[in-house]
Amino acid sequence: MEKKKNSATPWKIISAVLAVALIAVSCTWAFTANNGTSAKSEPTSSASSKVAEADALSLWTKDAKLKTELTDYMKAITDSNSKDFIPVENRIAVFDMDGTLCCETDPGYFDHKLLYHRVMEDPDYKDKASKEEKETAKIIEGYFKTGEYPEGLDIKHGTAVATAFKGMTIDEFDKYVKAYRDEPMESYNNMTNGEAFYKPMLQVIDYLQANDFKVYIVSGTDRLITRGLVDGVIDIPLAQMIGSDESLVASNQGDEDSLNYTFTKDDKVITGGQFLIKNLKMNKVSVIEQEIGEQPVLSFGNSSGDGAMANFVINNNKYKTGAFMLCCDDLERENGNTEKADKMYALCEENGWTPVSMKNDWTTIYGDDVTKK
Repeated sequence: MEKKKNSATPWKIISAVLAVALIAVSCTWAFTANNGTSAKSEPTSSASSKVAEADALSLWTKDAKLKTELTDYMKAITDSNSKDFIPVENRIAVFDMDGTLCCETDPGYFDHKLLYHRVMEDPDYKDKASKEEKETAKIIEGYFKTGEYPEGLDIKHGTAVATAFKGMTIDEFDKYVKAYRDEPMESYNNMTNGEAFYKPMLQVIDYLQANDFKVYIVSGTDRLITRGLVDGVIDIPLAQMIGSDESLVASNQGDEDSLNYTFTKDDKVITGGQFLIKNLKMNKVSVIEQEIGEQPVLSFGNSSGDGAMANFVINNNKYKTGAFMLCCDDLERENGNTEKADKMYALCEENGWTPVSMKNDWTTIYGDDVTKK
């Protein structure tokens, strides 16, 4: 009599093979996890490998203090076994903008040039400019000629920016800034206002971000102007671009106090015409506390207006810190000023900041195709 075939046998074999495979996969996963290759492993020193040390700061000379100090710093704070290790969420760096990331001497700050253009040159506005705005523009013109910043111009300029651009939507203001950003520089060949960023400093930002730093710009320039100038140049969110402030209101609000007005479906946010605060000196410290809510560990600036921010970062900080200040000592490739540079070198010595020589530390400033007129 013929025996019946056992139809369950093939499935038993398949089940056994799958069980063996599952055990093998489990063992492999356990091995890799125990050896630090799990996807959940702490992103420590592996982050620094994203940017090769030899290329990360390639536009800096080999003897540049920042290059040496920053690379040594990065090795220490990204090593989870180091006493100086900084968790990713606490890696915060703050940068001034004008004179630290971009040119401020063509012949002056970008936002001052923008206001002067609006009041004195813009065919759609110059005949509407107020007496106060024109007086401020004249003061700015004198500053452009002498290079000496007049006392009180900070407030006059901020007030004039608020009134000269009053009533614009955020998008309209942004487009205006970006249109002027595309205008050619006065002192340089082959460069627009929006291209006048220091290439070595952009490398620093890239290097920090590759090592899991969150980068903020903390500028004395109007916040909306800062956004328009930086957008598309530096890869950080608008929320990380902080500047001086003017009022914002609803388009249908009129003279109604904001505490008594409710934004409606027909409203747009527009500039309100009131200057609120100049983001310099102690105000930079205050805005860091208000908007970042944590003490940064690295600071980059170029003037006494950035000194409070630098000291706030490096003093009474639980983490390893650094503060770097640019010294405008290059008279060939940049509109430098030896007297101002010497003053900054002295301040660096006095406060424990690391000086950056634009002349000696950078192999280029704007790129080889850009030349001074």
